[in-house]
Amino acid sequence: MSPLVEPLPLLHTPLHDLHQSLHARMVPFAGYAMPVQYPMGLMAEHLHTRTAAGLFDVSHMGQLRLVGTDAAAAFESLMPVDVIDLPLGKQRYGLLLNDDGGIIDDLMFVNRGDGIFVIVNGACKVGDIAHLQAKIGDRCQVVPLPDHALLALQGPQAVCALSRLSPGVEKLVFMTGGHFKVRAGDEMIDVFLTRSGYTGEDGFEISVHASHAVALAQALLAQPEVKPIGLGARNSLRLEAGLPLYGADMDRDTTPVEANLHWAMQKVRCTGGVRAGGFPCAAKVLAQYAGQTGTITTRRVGLLALDRVPVREHTPLQDITGRQIGQVTSGLLSPTLNQPIAMGYVPLEFSMPGTRVNAVVRGKPVRMEVVKTPFVPTRYFRG
Repeated sequence: MSPLVEPLPLLHTPLHDLHQSLHARMVPFAGYAMPVQYPMGLMAEHLHTRTAAGLFDVSHMGQLRLVGTDAAAAFESLMPVDVIDLPLGKQRYGLLLNDDGGIIDDLMFVNRGDGIFVIVNGACKVGDIAHLQAKIGDRCQVVPLPDHALLALQGPQAVCALSRLSPGVEKLVFMTGGHFKVRAGDEMIDVFLTRSGYTGEDGFEISVHASHAVALAQALLAQPEVKPIGLGARNSLRLEAGLPLYGADMDRDTTPVEANLHWAMQKVRCTGGVRAGGFPCAAKVLAQYAGQTGTITTRRVGLLALDRVPVREHTPLQDITGRQIGQVTSGLLSPTLNQPIAMGYVPLEFSMPGTRVNAVVRGKPVRMEVVKTPFVPTRYFRG
C-alpha cells in the first residue's frame, strides 16, 4: 500500500486574522486560506461592488520586479506584447507563452521606473518565477516580493474612498500607477498602486508591505463606501466583465488567439511590426493572428442563456442538431443581469454573435446565444 501523503498546510495572507474577525467563510484557494464570502453574502457583495466600493484581499497573487537595463527587452522575448515602449507609470496586460504558443499565465506589468513591476496569478507564481529566472535570469534580476500584500479596491465609489486617504490618486486614469502615501490613522503608509482591477469597475490595486497590510485594510474599511468582498463575488464580477480566469478559460494548451485575447498583442510585435515575432512559437501565433486558413479551429466566446437555468463550467455545448461542439469553461447566474451567463470554446463556425447553441444541463438542452463580451458594460476611468 502507498503511504498516506499529508496535505500541505494552507498558507495565510497577512489579512487572515482580519478576515476571521469579520466572520468570513474561509476556503482553500491557490494554496491559501481565502475568504469566499462575508456575512452579507455573495449576491449583496457583488451588487455592493457594482454600486459603491468593495475591498478584496488578493495577497495570494505573486508580485515581483524585473530589474536591469535589459529587463524590458528580456521580458518582451517571452510574450507577444510591447514591453520596450511602455511609458513610465503605464500598465499593460501580458501573456507568458510556452514553446507551443500556449499560455503559461496571464499577468499585469507596470513600468515603475526602478524596474518592471509584475503581478502574476497565485496558483502559477512559483512556476512563473522559476520560468522567468530560467529564461531571462541572465539578462536581468528577477526579484520576488513575498513580503508584500495586495489589496484591490473596486467600484464606482472606490476613488472617493481612496482619495480621502491619499489625495492625488483621483488624477490617475485606467492602467496607470505610481507611488503614493495612504493615511491610516496617524500613520502614512507607502504603497504602489495602479488604477485597474478584475471586476470591470473603476478601482485600484494596491501593493503594500505585509507589515502595513492590516492597517491599510482597516483604514479603507472605515470609509463609508467600503465593504469587504470575497472570492465568490470576485468571480461573478470578472465573469460579467468578460474577463477570463487562468486555469479555467485558458491554459497551456490555449493560444492567445484561441482564447480571444488577440487584442493583447500590439501591432509592433505582429507581422509587419518593427519588432515582429521574437517570442515563443511566434510563427504559429502570428499566423493565427493574421487569420490564415486552417491555423485555428476553436475560439472562446461569451454565451447568454435564453432560459433561466444556470450553466456551470464543464457543461457540454451542442449545436441545435444535438452534435457536441464544445464545453463551458465558466458560468453562473449573473447577479447584475439576473440571467445565466457563461464563456466557453466552440468551433469557429459557431463563434459569431447571434449563433444559437445548446448547453446540456442534467440531460436537458438549455438554449444559449453567442454574444459579445463584456456582458455588463465596463466602467474604467479613462479621463
